[in-house]
Amino acid sequence: MKILITGTSQGIGKAIAEIFLKNGHKVVGIDRLSQSVYHSNYTHFTCDIRDIDNLPDIQGVNILINNAGTQNEDDIDINLKALIQITEKYGVQSEICSVLNIGSASGHTGAEFPQYCASKGGVIAYTKNVAMRIAQYGATCNSIDPGGVLTPLNECVITDPVLWQKIMDETPLKRWATPEEIAQWAYFMTVTNKLCTGQSIIVDGGESINYNFVWKD
Repeated sequence: MKILITGTSQGIGKAIAEIFLKNGHKVVGIDRLSQSVYHSNYTHFTCDIRDIDNLPDIQGVNILINNAGTQNEDDIDINLKALIQITEKYGVQSEICSVLNIGSASGHTGAEFPQYCASKGGVIAYTKNVAMRIAQYGATCNSIDPGGVLTPLNECVITDPVLWQKIMDETPLKRWATPEEIAQWAYFMTVTNKLCTGQSIIVDGGESINYNFVWKD
């Protein structure tokens, strides 16, 4: 199948690209950063997902994974508005089998920066909207909503022992996910899953049970 993934140059997106490539799929990546995944079945486009007029012409997408996102940098424009335009361009069409949005547990709890929470909450609602519209193609649309993940975006708290301890005190399973774990969820929800749709699944080690957001001042 042809897989389109946004935000493939690092973190969760790179791990998702690698798991699909390992399983024999053709992967197309879009990222404003340069290519960091190298494989004969991988094609990379360096562009900003907000730039609707310069998005590449990619036909026949079977699985779309909206992973690209940011924190405290035009969150609503990048995390929500651009995600919508990517999905409408590549995902709502007859060859689609699955759309997956990488959201955030903060979209459920509101326990983070205001615009970030709003953007991820919008993703939850949009996920349900797309699920209803692509059901006619037998396709699913869901979101995976992680809590903390061990990515470069989160290094400022991962490397602070005091804040890290506070975060672990709020996390029943006492650890954050690795990008590879979220990639496994992404693969399951888009390839194995054929019936679950319109759902937003929190994968956060139980952190949202306590929902006290800890971050650096």
